[in-house]
Amino acid sequence: MHGARGGKHGGARAKEGKVSPARHNASPMRLRHIEVFNAIYLCGTISAAAKFLNVSQPSLSKTLRHAEDQLGFKLFRRVRGRLLPTEEAHVVYRESREVYAKLETLQQACRSLRAGEGGRVSVAAVHSAGLAAAPAAIARFRKQRPDVVFDVRTFHQDEALRALFDRTCEVAIVWDAALHPRVAAQRIGGGELVLVFPRGAFSNVGDRIPISSLVGQDVIGITASGPVGDLWAAAHAKLGGEVREVVSAHTFFVAAALVREGAGVAILDELTARAYADDRLEFRKLDPPVRFDVMAVHLEDRPLSQLATKFISELRKELERTLAGD
Repeated sequence: MHGARGGKHGGARAKEGKVSPARHNASPMRLRHIEVFNAIYLCGTISAAAKFLNVSQPSLSKTLRHAEDQLGFKLFRRVRGRLLPTEEAHVVYRESREVYAKLETLQQACRSLRAGEGGRVSVAAVHSAGLAAAPAAIARFRKQRPDVVFDVRTFHQDEALRALFDRTCEVAIVWDAALHPRVAAQRIGGGELVLVFPRGAFSNVGDRIPISSLVGQDVIGITASGPVGDLWAAAHAKLGGEVREVVSAHTFFVAAALVREGAGVAILDELTARAYADDRLEFRKLDPPVRFDVMAVHLEDRPLSQLATKFISELRKELERTLAGD
């Protein structure tokens, strides 16, 4: 009898410690699991999450249980009618936010395609093009096609090209540069480097300022800022005297802000100069001229959509308008 009781209790203990095959062989979350988990995490209750996702509560509860079985640990614990995330759930949420955001973007695109509505254009632009020209072109474009959604990000040149290769954008707006053989490029505009300086800092200036005028000036350096900085470095190397760089700025709008505060003068691209010119700043083109091109680039194996092609056409017109002004 004693032995039987011991066997009975031993069997009970074995049953309590048993791990189900699903928990023992834990597997990654599926996309549906991520969607349901994020909804419950943010809404706090099954009923609110079900309403948010427009599904039944039993279906949502079943999906949550399946996700927990797949993972091998609990995501929520019930306290006074609410589902409180476990510590593991907080980690899962942090890691899944980007995936969930991309899933929402995908679903939105699919809904638009199914309804035959609008479309989406994703653009990566160097900072200077993103200051005025690209926003103005997007605004004009959306007046004609208000159903089109834009995703616009600004980067340094190398980051914009990286976004293209990572396929997080459809088209990149960059300066002239040696491009990868996988990239197709078209010129959509061009401008010059200009000297930006506090208003009145140079007396009797004409339409252009000799590059040699920078000798002895406090200069905000942009030599580390990509292709435009390389153009200035090449022009700088031809000077007969040294240029005194007092600050090194890696973005043109920071350099313009420094000039506005009286920290020195700066050689910038014409787009940035026109965007920042006001009653405290003025600019002049250089003598001899230092020119650059603005390029729209995309991957050769990813032809541009009709919407992206039309946007580039609008951006070309905007650049012509911007760079034609004096």
